[in-house]
Amino acid sequence: MRYKIVVVGGGPGGYVAAIRAAQLGARVALVEKEELGGTCLNRGCIPTKVLAAAAGILDSIKRAGEFGISTGTVEVDMAALIERKRQVVKRLASGIQFLLQKNKVELVRGTAVLTSPRTVKVSLPDGTERELEAENIVLATGSSPALIKSLGYDGRQVITSDEALDLTSVPGRLLIIGGGVVGCEFASIFAALGSKVTVVEMMPTILPNVDKEVSRYIQGVFKRRGITVKTGAGIKTVRKDAGEVVAGLESGEEIAADLVLISVGRVLNTGGLGLAEVGVALGERGEVLVNERMETSVPGIYAVGDITGKIQLAHMASAQGLVAVHNIMGSSRIMDYRVVPSCIFTSPEVGVVGLTADEARARGYAVKTAKFPMMACGKAQAMGETEGFVKMVADAQTDRLLGVHIVGPHASDLVAEAALALEADMTAARLAQVIHAHPTLAEAVLEAAEGIHGLSIHA
Repeated sequence: MRYKIVVVGGGPGGYVAAIRAAQLGARVALVEKEELGGTCLNRGCIPTKVLAAAAGILDSIKRAGEFGISTGTVEVDMAALIERKRQVVKRLASGIQFLLQKNKVELVRGTAVLTSPRTVKVSLPDGTERELEAENIVLATGSSPALIKSLGYDGRQVITSDEALDLTSVPGRLLIIGGGVVGCEFASIFAALGSKVTVVEMMPTILPNVDKEVSRYIQGVFKRRGITVKTGAGIKTVRKDAGEVVAGLESGEEIAADLVLISVGRVLNTGGLGLAEVGVALGERGEVLVNERMETSVPGIYAVGDITGKIQLAHMASAQGLVAVHNIMGSSRIMDYRVVPSCIFTSPEVGVVGLTADEARARGYAVKTAKFPMMACGKAQAMGETEGFVKMVADAQTDRLLGVHIVGPHASDLVAEAALALEADMTAARLAQVIHAHPTLAEAVLEAAEGIHGLSIHA
């Protein structure tokens, strides 16, 4: 059977591409060997947010006395929490399957290999094979946690984020190797659930890719909440001893833990697909090389998501999938990486979009910044969540917004306004003229925009 498009991979890049192609009139097949929704739904974005939500509720209960509410003893039933996580994932995965059926996308369960630029061979679960002929192929196979054997990975005492999402008890002492986004999210979650958490990061700061003020602020929050952070520190040895794991740092210090979580990057899922055999060019890290139209080196083969080596975010994969499909179907779209919001679900949350002040200066901009504290926001005070700030970066010559960096309650939601402002090339002055409802957290964005001109009212 011949298809207009065969999509390989059912994550947020693949299933979105498949559905949009079907909406545009294409005959589409989607090949997926595991669960629909990919890493994001099954082992990443959604499961961690279920745990983060539970951690947030637990923290609120512990602080209930501040709001005049008396509570009794509170306990964490980790097994029940993990079961809730499974149910949420199951409902959303079923929803994706329904959408595929609704849009007449044929779902093919199995492992795909490209045997030619127009042919995909699928090994089915029953041991048989099926060949799919395609006018176009979209690769969306994602990435997986790096399994570093030298750090003692065994999936039991030394684990990755995959196994962390199925723990049925809260570890007493948790060592997290890697202070990036995933490591910091798990640190925040398990500290709230009751673990004594230590984070070891080789770089000078945790969250090394965000604005320096944001990174320093979150590190300060971690310290106040009892999370030990060791930066500029490398792990030299990991040994298992009498039911515990002992990590030896390059400094000679040893850290004992009941559980070690490795969070030091991801591996691109490009192996075993037959890419080299059909001529698809790969980069030094094994990434599929694509142009701004998401085309690979082989006409008719496109790639989206983590395997392109661009920005490893679910919404980025979806955006790339839409660009690829619209180009296949006759439109002309290019991928714009200038405005890509990113969220970190620590407590408090972080939401960022655009350039940091340092990045803007490195690109030759004369930079103006302004910062408005959540402490001065009426809604944040009413909620009892006053940690954080909104930091705005603007071009001093044109007043055009270059970046917005938010730490605080619902930062992951607030960053959407900032992304829209950057996409529309708004100036700080124009954003400040937009009337914001009171009392809302979004007023902090307004006040930061006013602050670029020294006109913030409540700071």
